Amino acid sequence: MRVEEQWRRIAADLPSGWADVRLALTLPRSEQRERATSLLSPASPGRVGDTLHLWVRRAGGGIGPDQCTKLLAKLDAEGIRGTLTLLESVQRELPAESRNQELATAWAVAVADLPADWSDLYCELELGSSDHLDRAALLLAPINPARVPDRSAFRFRVAQSFGYGASPQMTARCLERVDAEGIPGRLTILRSLSDTHNVATQGPVWRVEGKAV
Repeated sequence: MRVEEQWRRIAADLPSGWADVRLALTLPRSEQRERATSLLSPASPGRVGDTLHLWVRRAGGGIGPDQCTKLLAKLDAEGIRGTLTLLESVQRELPAESRNQELATAWAVAVADLPADWSDLYCELELGSSDHLDRAALLLAPINPARVPDRSAFRFRVAQSFGYGASPQMTARCLERVDAEGIPGRLTILRSLSDTHNVATQGPVWRVEGKAV
């Protein structure tokens, strides 16, 4: 698989709030390693044995996601083959006022921060207390929440236009119902995909902790 395509797959699987990621590009051929280091010089790659380490940042210093795509495409153009892996991802820290927002408002803010062509989301709602699990499950029933084992949390899917998951509007309505009963919680978009096209299926499938969701 081309290195650029490997990066696109990694980026598509990142949570929507990611801020920085650290990548490892393993290049088994020494002659290609030297050329790759030169082509990736704008990213100031670190070298450990036959592996180059890269930082990609959404804001601030370093290279951004689009520049990373262009640099890796240069490797593909020269026939340089390697394995790209995700070593670490850092979530964007929300300001304090956002953490304390009501769930419906937090949902609206999170969706507004997504690219316009987003198609599928995998979300988590963590409750402040296990006392609210039964009532929240009832209020959230239209979005088909799945209980997270050993935690006071639910996970659910949202689809913007078609496929698996509740609609954004139904999700907002269910979260408003939770807010109306004073149930506190924290909403997180764990994974997102953009511009998916379903062929002979109702939607994409993520594998999380060895299970399809």
